[in-house]
Amino acid sequence: MDRSCNCEKSRQSCVHLVPIFNALNSQEITEIENITYSRTYAKGEMIYMAGEKGEKLFVIHRGKVKITRISESGREQVVRVLGPGDFMGELSLFVHVPLTDNAQALEDTEVCVLDGQSLKQLMMKYPAIALKILEELSMRLEKAERLIEDLTTRSVEARIARALLELATHNDEVVLELSKGDLASHTGMSPETLSRKLSYFQKMGWIKLEGRRKIVILDKESLASLI
Repeated sequence: MDRSCNCEKSRQSCVHLVPIFNALNSQEITEIENITYSRTYAKGEMIYMAGEKGEKLFVIHRGKVKITRISESGREQVVRVLGPGDFMGELSLFVHVPLTDNAQALEDTEVCVLDGQSLKQLMMKYPAIALKILEELSMRLEKAERLIEDLTTRSVEARIARALLELATHNDEVVLELSKGDLASHTGMSPETLSRKLSYFQKMGWIKLEGRRKIVILDKESLASLI
């Protein structure tokens, strides 16, 4: 069933939400809205899959999306989790190859879709858009390089400790957007290893596990010493 929508309210709120369009004036924003439509996805539904033709920019209006890749052995690797204001599918705008990752809704999600060809024309007209996209891609590259470094040089304990400290809120709580299985994939270990190490951290008094998704950090210094 086609759930695309040209609803003006959705287009406007979506475009204004995206940091890469913050520098544009009202006329420029209107031009972006004119090449945008909205689609909704149920929890667990695929937004796009590797191998599909891209040439679109997807912007999350509401909800959360998991970006993954599948290795040659069939193992799923969680690349990142995106929320409102984040965008995906941008590489297909610049490289004429099929999409290389998968995007799956982690909850009921609304996505604004921008036509790639039209967007590239606007990027030439308004270089600020292109610069913002390059800035975001640079930050993602830095995160990817750091993840590769962690996977190759840091222990399992260090990778978990870093992930917990980075995900913690100001009150030292971690509410997982991912399942523990997805978190294990993202940090390069099996779910069994993650569960075992989290139990060890709790036994040491460094964290407290509350339910399936919540972790309270009790001793930040001890976790930081592992990194």
